[in-house]
Amino acid sequence: MSDLAIQLHWHRATPVFQTGAYSNAHVVQYNSQYDVTVDSAPDWGGDPANTNPEQALASALSSCHMMTFLALCAKAGWPVASYHDYAVAHLGKNPKGQMSVSRIDLHPVVRFDTGFSVSDTELGQMQERAHRYCFIANTLADSVEINIL
Repeated sequence: MSDLAIQLHWHRATPVFQTGAYSNAHVVQYNSQYDVTVDSAPDWGGDPANTNPEQALASALSSCHMMTFLALCAKAGWPVASYHDYAVAHLGKNPKGQMSVSRIDLHPVVRFDTGFSVSDTELGQMQERAHRYCFIANTLADSVEINIL
């Protein structure tokens, strides 16, 4: 199977390294060409202008779910015209009492070509199939509640 990698770069910008005196901001580089500035979530002192690992996790799940959904729809002959999602990562405590992403909610909105329609039940079943086959959902399955709303 594939090994998929990123590069992460962080440099201290302050003369002293101690609690509360340094920034967590860093750069994650994808495919040696796309740089994303990442930081702590704002509740943990991060810059809200930067993404954070929790958002990146929600993004990975949302993207994987969408790509799986599109592949299944293509095989079924469902002409998807657009797909939009609003994914939310919720922080909470896990069963060990540690902070974690405890739940991710996906809010997919699918539009089909004019003249094509499926029932809400059929659409829900296809979303559930996408969830079952999504690599990221399967990775998180035992530790994160995932809701497709």
